[in-house]
Amino acid sequence: MRLNRFLAAAGVGSRRYCDELIAAGRVTINGKICTNFSAQPTARDHVKVDGKLLSAQPPLTIMLYKPAGFVSTRQDVHVRNTIFDLLPQKFSRLFSIGRLDAQSEGLLLLTNDGDLAQKLTHPGYKIDKEYEVTLDRAWDRELGPNLLNGIFLDGKRARIERLRSLTPTRLQVVLRQGINRQIRRMFEAVGYRVKHLVRIRIANLRLGDLPRSHWRVLSKREIALLHDA
Repeated sequence: MRLNRFLAAAGVGSRRYCDELIAAGRVTINGKICTNFSAQPTARDHVKVDGKLLSAQPPLTIMLYKPAGFVSTRQDVHVRNTIFDLLPQKFSRLFSIGRLDAQSEGLLLLTNDGDLAQKLTHPGYKIDKEYEVTLDRAWDRELGPNLLNGIFLDGKRARIERLRSLTPTRLQVVLRQGINRQIRRMFEAVGYRVKHLVRIRIANLRLGDLPRSHWRVLSKREIALLHDA
């Protein structure tokens, strides 16, 4: 397999991130710096990143019900709890596909499959992510077009793809973008505060009845459906 895919399978990160490591000269094969993206290391080669020896692992993807109060990174400079505090040590080399901010909860995928991560995060694939949003007061439906047409955040037009009222204060929201804290910031722009935010679906994979703070390994069929999404 190509070098970036080998690195991703070893749990280094997404293929895009692995490309950055290769370009920066941080990857060596058998003791020599390799910046050749087409290189295809074998099982007999010694591949290292920043001097640390790697080995490709079988593809593995898990789903986690992230609770509020946990950040979606491996380490946190503010010494907050991370999602890896909820997982066995054997999953420490997986990386999250996208993130949820510390206050939000719900479905989070972790993997060592760089191809899957690329498909689910690249904006060109337009993958649906569905959320249930609880607001601080009753929703004014006349404001819906503002969010559907888009609001500028960080110089980009942030749009909600679909919006449906479940109760006066609880909404179903579907995104196809990944701007930082997008839902909270969009509702703040029209005068609302998000009290509770739960992601319940990514593509065709639903959180279902998985308990909060629990995880499970995805089946081959679920992986195939995500690749097809």
